[in-house]
Amino acid sequence: MSLTSAPLGTSIQTPAPLPVRILRQGLYETSTMLRNGEQLVLAVVMPLLALFALVFTPLLDNVGVARVDVAVPGILALCALSTAFTGQGIATGFDRRYGVLRFLSTTPLGRLGLMCGKILAVLAVLALQVIIIGLCGALMGWHPNGWGLLIGIPVLVLGAAAFTALGLLVAGTVRPEATLAITNLLWILLGAMGGMIVPGSHLPGLLGAMVPFLPSGALGDALRDALLHGSLNVGAVVVLLLWTVGAGIAAAKWFKWN
Repeated sequence: MSLTSAPLGTSIQTPAPLPVRILRQGLYETSTMLRNGEQLVLAVVMPLLALFALVFTPLLDNVGVARVDVAVPGILALCALSTAFTGQGIATGFDRRYGVLRFLSTTPLGRLGLMCGKILAVLAVLALQVIIIGLCGALMGWHPNGWGLLIGIPVLVLGAAAFTALGLLVAGTVRPEATLAITNLLWILLGAMGGMIVPGSHLPGLLGAMVPFLPSGALGDALRDALLHGSLNVGAVVVLLLWTVGAGIAAAKWFKWN
């Protein structure tokens, strides 16, 4: 609408630039996640409890390195799973049910801005998780490889991207109640037997052979190689890229906004 066609005594408000809209939506999504008690337990309390359990029990004694050194990479991978897949999937599923997604997609924010805002929220919460887990791990004697930290951060972001795409795929194609059940069940299965906590090489038979091709196993292997040895696991990165692209394409094709 032009200024001359506006009613007398009114002013025309133009929307903020897209990056500003995305940033504001990301801040809103982040604050919503952090104010939600269930999300906070899933994002912070459960990974911390898992870290303490791994460090103070003999579960990882046969891996060959100090418990805390192998536990922290696995817990960081678990953080990506909890925030990007389970937490974001559940939130998106119920936003879709109550018409929030359909409403926001028609505002100047648009569908692209809404999705980018959700990605920003995932990265913000994941950064908080990394700080908390890293500090607790350091207090318990964690000594990561210096170069590995530079490799591990982009690998963790890639893992979060893969799980975000998978979470949106689930949230956009099934009912919210089913999303709740699926994401929580997969959080347990992938966390316990998906190669995040325990490397696939230490899992039995066919399960151990399959784990490296799962996003959970690929992220766990890539983070352990980076933080323990300072090396880039190219195969695991390729697996994560394939999951990210495949789930992203599927989510874009089948996602239902209402």
